[in-house]
Amino acid sequence: MKFYLATTLFIHSLLSFTLSVNAAEPLFDMEAIRDVSTLEVEVIEDWHLVKGRTPSRQKLITIKVGEIWPGQDYRMPVRFVVPVEGKANGFHLTGGNQPQRLKQDTHVSNVDAILLERGIGQVQTIIQVLQASGLGELGKESEERFARSLNPRDKIQYWAWPATMMRAITAAHDETDHFNPGKVAMSGGSKNGATPSLAILHDERMTGVFATVSPIWDSPLRLCDRAAWDSLIADYGPMTHSFLGGHYGPVFNRQALKAGRSWEDLQRFTAAVSDGVFISRNLEALLSRKVDLFFEPGSHDFVAFDLAWGGAHYPDIPLYIGANTGHGIKDRHPGIERDANNRTAFLLNHFFDEVTPMLPVPNIATELSNGSLSVHTSFPNEESAESARLFWIVNRPSDGSPGYIKELIPHENWSEMESRDGAWQASIPLPHDATHIDVFANHEKTISYRGTHLSTWISTPYTRVILK
Repeated sequence: MKFYLATTLFIHSLLSFTLSVNAAEPLFDMEAIRDVSTLEVEVIEDWHLVKGRTPSRQKLITIKVGEIWPGQDYRMPVRFVVPVEGKANGFHLTGGNQPQRLKQDTHVSNVDAILLERGIGQVQTIIQVLQASGLGELGKESEERFARSLNPRDKIQYWAWPATMMRAITAAHDETDHFNPGKVAMSGGSKNGATPSLAILHDERMTGVFATVSPIWDSPLRLCDRAAWDSLIADYGPMTHSFLGGHYGPVFNRQALKAGRSWEDLQRFTAAVSDGVFISRNLEALLSRKVDLFFEPGSHDFVAFDLAWGGAHYPDIPLYIGANTGHGIKDRHPGIERDANNRTAFLLNHFFDEVTPMLPVPNIATELSNGSLSVHTSFPNEESAESARLFWIVNRPSDGSPGYIKELIPHENWSEMESRDGAWQASIPLPHDATHIDVFANHEKTISYRGTHLSTWISTPYTRVILK
């Protein structure tokens, strides 16, 4: 069964999209995504030398991503960066670039300079709110259409942004004098974490994602579960936050209901698309492709608002939780790992086989005894950490609630863990009024690359312990 905005079946001329209730059909026509002939490339600045500490050759173009809806083209700029000599063997793909800045030559620095020196290029495009690209009216129309239709093709987050990243790969691979096919790693935060996390489910040319403050898993609130929403509202009152409870970004429930849709419509929509949206629903397939994944959701983020549920249901997803981090959080927790350099280490390990991998996800176990909570962590396969520290928060409000992002981890609620018999241990005294306590522990491993030492950190699954 398929449903559409109207009874007429619109056949899109490019990258056709259909939405089925059983989600049996893909969100993207990948044959069309890879079709070079439909890019309609406009060269803004052809290949040229860019001097600097790390010289490079660069080219700036615009491409046709496709039609968002019939008759509405969507075009975006793409900048290529390759070594001065030879071809790039794979590249780092990013969308967190500002339109005006992308018009200027990129001065390669930081980890991208290291990658370029070893023959790994860059492909840069724009994954930003459409107003930033002078397309504010298009963005507004997109939201209005989606509220009425619940057709993901109408919403930028589900189609235009992921398609932009995939089409940028198609454009790069067409530059055969400058790019060899190779690994494609993506990194970014917020919309630039969510977009590659979705795109990699569909495009097997993508091989790695490092995403921050963005959705990871399909919790009940995200799936528009009416019982979950009713419980949240009963406990915390009307929900008015723009992101808390959203399926894969901003909340659209209120707008869709106002436009005449029902809760059943919302549930049918999330049931139909979620297999093609969430990393959590595709772990086995990604593992079989040997995709590298790492996430930094933040402990108090309004986009990644469901740590307790995710930790309980997907404990094997690798992530690092920085204490009191997330969109707009300005608190500097004294225990936070200020030396964490996970992104650099992730990218180096992804592209270069000789770079030591980061730690695997540690196990966590808890035990109540005499008014205290004992926490034990350990690693599989005789892996070991150099240090570990434990964080906790008592009686934290529910996932997705306003209090979830407002009630921070108290500055005194952390401790260094002790290493004993191959495991890490710490004990937390419990206050008398504690009904539950949330804990997670971060573990350190130093990774070296050509004389540079990178401190990396990985967290245990976020764990809620019910006390009463």
